[in-house]
Amino acid sequence: MCKDDLHTRLSRRHLVAGAGALLAASALPVVSGRADDSSEPAPNAISPSEALDRLKQGNARYIAGEMKESDFSVGRAARATAQYPIVAVLACADSRVPPEIVFDQGPGDVFVVRNAGNVVSTYGLASMEFAVAVLNVPLVMVLGHSSCGAVAAALQSSRARSKLPGHLSELVEAVQPAVITAHGKHPSDFLAATINENVRLSMSHLKTRSDVIGDAVSSGKVGIQGGVYDLATGKVELI
Repeated sequence: MCKDDLHTRLSRRHLVAGAGALLAASALPVVSGRADDSSEPAPNAISPSEALDRLKQGNARYIAGEMKESDFSVGRAARATAQYPIVAVLACADSRVPPEIVFDQGPGDVFVVRNAGNVVSTYGLASMEFAVAVLNVPLVMVLGHSSCGAVAAALQSSRARSKLPGHLSELVEAVQPAVITAHGKHPSDFLAATINENVRLSMSHLKTRSDVIGDAVSSGKVGIQGGVYDLATGKVELI
């Protein structure tokens, strides 16, 4: 047998094996992150409004400097086998905006997807779908923040009609619809208005580009909320 024939057979073998694994995985039922068969409701089996209320209370503690004192080593073993997040947050990758701290939540409470500008990417969307379909989060949130550099770059690019290098141009293009919408409202603070519109844009994309998320929101099973974190005050203003 020649080398090329062997390579072809091996490639086909791997392809068949991969397809078989994929079919087997697709046949599995979508289950929660629970590690046991308990009939008790999961810790995150709460309403969207209760989940949002917990986040609001946590943000209030954060602002007041009265955050819960927690030993995060406690419960580590239990978290190794299951997770019960109360919210899936699509947040900006800005290092000054850590959702768990902003909402004073512990490990396992917040499922976080982050990228510059809190835009909805393909893999980010799949991650949010995982949180809804598998982890059964009751709430989805898009979290923007004041003085967002990604949004500011989109504004500057629009004004200068310039193109940024590398994949940065794709990020700017994703924010452009928010720039256009904000511009049409003639706001006094164009950057702040665009940040708000960008949060709304991502919320819309989560619902319209994903049947998993859109159906869960439409049925009332999952709530969706937008917010903008103020870097100076620490407050999350809900949208």
